[in-house]
Amino acid sequence: MMTAIKLYLEFFFTGLFAVGGGLATLPFLYEISARTGWFTNQDILNLIAISESTPGAIGINMSTYAGFVTMGIGGGILATLALISPSIIIIVMISKVLEKFRDSKLVQGIFKGLRPASTGLIAAAGLGVAKLALLHTGEGISLNIPAIVFAVALFACMKKWKIHVIAYIGIAAVVGILVGF
Repeated sequence: MMTAIKLYLEFFFTGLFAVGGGLATLPFLYEISARTGWFTNQDILNLIAISESTPGAIGINMSTYAGFVTMGIGGGILATLALISPSIIIIVMISKVLEKFRDSKLVQGIFKGLRPASTGLIAAAGLGVAKLALLHTGEGISLNIPAIVFAVALFACMKKWKIHVIAYIGIAAVVGILVGF
């Protein structure tokens, strides 16, 4: 029971403070992992891969997966509800207030301040994922050359050929199975 309460609170606060969308939840997931040991950094990489390749909002998918890893199906449902609860509460409150203060310079300033904050959170999350995916960490840190080459090649292909992202996800899955980086 205590794990369920702690799981709910962890994801409630993640939902409350992860401004900027799904990838902005990653720094919180790393902190939850370090603090609780519920899942590993490798689990987070798997979580990102699964969340990016399944339909729906990435933050929701990640919370569901993390909750499932922690407590099974019930944990997945609980973590998902916890992550969306703050948004629902805040959206209802803001919608009532925003109608009155839509043209307020203070409100506009707040939104302008949130943009770089969410950009920073997403950039930090991206760098964290890049570190885990492109470096070997252990006793020392070294480059994962095959993973770097594949990432650059995939990026170049995406820029040159405008194939649907699902095709690239499929290609990456096959390469991952065959090469195993």
